[in-house]
Amino acid sequence: MNNHTSLLDAIHATGLEPPPYLEPGKFYRFPGHDKGRSNRAAWCLLFEDGQGGCFGDWSTGLMENWHPQREKSLSDAERAALKAKVERARKRMQQETHQRHQHAADRAERIWCHCRPTPADYLYLLTKQIQPHGAGFYKGSIALPVIDFNSQLTSMQFITMTGEKLLLSGGRKQGCYIPIPATQNAQFTHNLTGWPSFADYAESAQRIIICEGWATGCTLAEAEPDTFVVAAIDAGNLMAVAMQARACLPDAEIIIAGDDDRQTVGNPGTTKARAAAVAARALLALPEWPDSYPDHLTDFNDLAVWQAGGMCHE
Repeated sequence: MNNHTSLLDAIHATGLEPPPYLEPGKFYRFPGHDKGRSNRAAWCLLFEDGQGGCFGDWSTGLMENWHPQREKSLSDAERAALKAKVERARKRMQQETHQRHQHAADRAERIWCHCRPTPADYLYLLTKQIQPHGAGFYKGSIALPVIDFNSQLTSMQFITMTGEKLLLSGGRKQGCYIPIPATQNAQFTHNLTGWPSFADYAESAQRIIICEGWATGCTLAEAEPDTFVVAAIDAGNLMAVAMQARACLPDAEIIIAGDDDRQTVGNPGTTKARAAAVAARALLALPEWPDSYPDHLTDFNDLAVWQAGGMCHE
């Protein structure tokens, strides 16, 4: 087995799908984990001499070094040379990642400046039986600001009338959140110094609720108007958001409102919500399903819509 094939096997083992052939010294981009064909969040590099490489996924934070198995251990000189190559590749990746994030943040700022309020009769809102909660509206889709704990806009999430969700390409998501104002028809405001801080948002709240999706967060905010609710976008981001929330507000009551993905192997919604709650010293809340509920329901919004006699299409 040649080194080209060995590196591909290592990448495949993480669940990624790299190109079928890697030319030494060439930097490749390809879809990140569970991303569409056009996505370019994953990357890999086979060093020019073929004696090592590295790969990763910007969407998940993955970065791994690789070198081929050898019958003989590396000499000190070879080990130092490999370390230097890995360090150069790491710096290159950091630079490229920063540029991608900055480009997306600048684009998000421009888009937000052209947003108008989401109409209360937008089909997605009616389907999910929620209010706009400050959401923007851009080219026919709901536009939601993704903010980091330094009060900076990093990306945006867009939701179409049928519930399709898209994140701004290249935007930073890890450890960032979508704030959901308790006032249902509030409008987000920010100035040249940035968006309100996490502490500012939570200042008058009795507790903080962290959930996965925005619609779920709107349902929780409407049911608990004295709380500050944030959407972590997906289960994989719950831990990072919860840990930063705890660091920001050490004494706050924080609740992780998880999804119940019981139809998915390993129930990732519940599993990751529980792990985030333990790590951040937070409480855990999960939907309690009444008798005869449909198996496809997974979150608090699904439960609220079903109890109200509606239909869940997401």
